[in-house]
Amino acid sequence: MSTGRSTSKVLRSAGGKVRRVAVVGGGVAGSMTALELVRAGVPVDLFSLLPARRSPSVSAHAGINAALDPEGEGDSPRAHFEDTLRAGEYLANQPLVFGMTEAAPSIVHSFDRMGVPFHRTGEGRAAVRRLSGVSFARAAFAGATTGQQVLYALDQQLRRFEAEPCVDARGMEIPGEPLVRKLEHWDFLSLVRDDAGVCIGLVAQDLRSMAIKAYSYDAVVLATGGFASLFATSAASVLSTGTAAAAVYRQGAAFANAEFVELHATALHTGTRPKIISEAARAEGARLWVPRDPKDVRAPRDIPERERDYFLERLYPQWDNLVAGDVAARAIHRLCVVEGAGVCNAQTRKNENAVYLDLTQVASAPERLERLRGVTDIAARFAGVSLQEAPLKVFPAIGATLGGLWVDYEADTSGRPVPGSPRNHATTIPGLYAVGEVAYPYHGAHRLAGNGLLACAYGATLCGPAVVAYRSALAQSAYDLPRSIFDKAAKLRTDEYNEVLGANQDAKEAENPHVLADELGTALVAGCGVTREDEALDAAASAIEGIAERCGRVKVPDTSARSNQSAPLARRLGDLVALARVVVASARHRTESRGTHHRAKAEERDDRSWLVSTLAIANEKGAPKIVEAVEYACVGTNVHATSAVDTRLAPPRAREIDRPHALGRVALTGQREGKESKGEKGGKGAKSEKAGKERGGERTSGEDEQV
Repeated sequence: MSTGRSTSKVLRSAGGKVRRVAVVGGGVAGSMTALELVRAGVPVDLFSLLPARRSPSVSAHAGINAALDPEGEGDSPRAHFEDTLRAGEYLANQPLVFGMTEAAPSIVHSFDRMGVPFHRTGEGRAAVRRLSGVSFARAAFAGATTGQQVLYALDQQLRRFEAEPCVDARGMEIPGEPLVRKLEHWDFLSLVRDDAGVCIGLVAQDLRSMAIKAYSYDAVVLATGGFASLFATSAASVLSTGTAAAAVYRQGAAFANAEFVELHATALHTGTRPKIISEAARAEGARLWVPRDPKDVRAPRDIPERERDYFLERLYPQWDNLVAGDVAARAIHRLCVVEGAGVCNAQTRKNENAVYLDLTQVASAPERLERLRGVTDIAARFAGVSLQEAPLKVFPAIGATLGGLWVDYEADTSGRPVPGSPRNHATTIPGLYAVGEVAYPYHGAHRLAGNGLLACAYGATLCGPAVVAYRSALAQSAYDLPRSIFDKAAKLRTDEYNEVLGANQDAKEAENPHVLADELGTALVAGCGVTREDEALDAAASAIEGIAERCGRVKVPDTSARSNQSAPLARRLGDLVALARVVVASARHRTESRGTHHRAKAEERDDRSWLVSTLAIANEKGAPKIVEAVEYACVGTNVHATSAVDTRLAPPRAREIDRPHALGRVALTGQREGKESKGEKGGKGAKSEKAGKERGGERTSGEDEQV
């Protein structure tokens, strides 16, 4: 990571204009990419829907992984690398993962120097916690607000460059041209491309005045986050709709691995949207349980230990409550939905989709509770529960997406990414780069807990220098192109917006855009839930097409000229539908089970056929087309990339987790009746437990991060 004040001279166009780069998205990935660029002397315009400090990155609570090994446990970047691969079921391209895990300690040290208040050991070093599914205590953390603290530190660094002017080749300051300009409350609409399809700028809308403008840029970096909020009952930020990614996908960018959608195991389901309860809770000793008797309606404090089923500890004794997040989510879903053994409601006498997350046993350890202040605040504010006194009802919720825009990389002979290669994080549209959760490459089929923030930060350290190299190699700057190109792009989007604003205003049976967006999310959850089946996926695809047809009858309920929220949503419906189609088509295409993509009728991983990324492009009619390779041009070089996953550094291995030594609740019921279960008497479960202890277990993952 580069450090220090910018000393580079900025490049001017042939016409004397300052050549800027646009970064869209003010979270950790966008802010850090902007920081990398300005430190290299590249002026940046930073677009964001909200002020940077309110970006979804603040929801990344648990920590950031780095093999710091402060206690000398034997952790290493190689162990981190292997953990990450196994968590993602070997679907992540290994050079990028290898580079990320090697760079992780220096990234954390850089954040430390920026002033991130990491928790400390007695010796003053950054303390680490062990998150779910990770083989070592590895995540540096700032209480339960790590993402917020990292984002604030990056924002503070950028503020310095907002006040620093650009300096030309003569060493003279350029009036009115700061190195960083922030354009907050702006919504990305589309790219501006030349006749060769090269990105030369963007079109955006001011969400206060509703004015639409086109800007010229030598390159555009998308750091707009994932699309988890596209799904109903998502715990992700309402900003995480993926519309920017969908817009460039419709303009020709390839999408990858859209089928991988992460369920967070512990979410508080109150109000209109679930609230994520951080993985930090389980890391600090929280236990998950339900009453042994599914019809027990007593208050949790009145149920003695012997009458509680700590089901993760029973099913996965090697890991207990730190079993991987996707495994924990499926276990909770099976317990509540399939077996009907969730917490029983005292009023309705029906079992709810809920289990208890219990932190009462750590009430006597105030230092642990202090590290969970963000979690305890959420429980108190949204559920009225003091976690020191009572457990919290939780159930899985969609928290993040792992797929995104396809991006490239260049690796050297050792398998490491080549620093400064213009191919790093390049999309299939020349001049467009993507970094952070909007891109796909670091996590594979499931995200290792603590890797979300890290992937954003490391991706920025690759993307920034790549953009610098791309910009330097341009034969002509976008700033030297006729202004009429950009005026035409702005007029096109303005006309589209005005058409949406005035459409169907006199119709008696018009559609409401908010209703259609909700129905789209419901259809996605029905088809792409915990388990996927062809019939449900086909039904979801049919529902999406029905919604797409109804989009033509939308009537905007609010036609005000300023700060209009309904009209932009109506305009975005086409992007939302396009993205939903990609998700369902990708899930339908992959006929194996891997990570968060679980096929009910094909539960095994199939490396022979499916060790590939699912690549999708929009066909002539805008429908998704699954392809085996993509091609694009990068500074004069034609690149051909296939869907095969790069496994040059580590051969794929089976993802092994302790087999449940009691199948479902049948064995538990037998114990309640005084009978012996197979798990207690040398059955399959007992053998599995013994084998798990002998082999030491394969380490897998869980995650709570939005970045």
